[in-house]
Amino acid sequence: MDERTVKLNEFAQGLRPLVQGVEWFEGLGADEQFEILRDLGGFCIQARATVDDGPESVRLAGIRPTHTPAVLITRGQQLPAQLTKIINLPQDERVRAFRLLVALLGVADGRRREWFCAAGCTHAWHQLVRGSGPVDSG
Repeated sequence: MDERTVKLNEFAQGLRPLVQGVEWFEGLGADEQFEILRDLGGFCIQARATVDDGPESVRLAGIRPTHTPAVLITRGQQLPAQLTKIINLPQDERVRAFRLLVALLGVADGRRREWFCAAGCTHAWHQLVRGSGPVDSG
């Protein structure tokens, strides 16, 4: 896994505080923010996120249910289409989108880990431990 993938998984698993993730994300350029949102959307699909994960993800993300990303994730029927809309939200919605997608990944991957990986697995992102990731370099 590359450094960014490790970092995103650490935020989703609660191994790094989300506030640290938000600070890191805010410090990035628009193109890199888009890439990160796109990556998170793909990770959510890979982790088998569902629209039913929406309400819990909104709660964990600490955003209001009326914020655009929250509305999109809880009211849509096709998750891939809703994720595409969230990833492509305007710049002023990107931090909320980031918070939501990190939370969605955490919810979906937590369930996946519980159902399929409880007895152990070889997923590199399930082998992370607090403080094991690369030093934060931006």
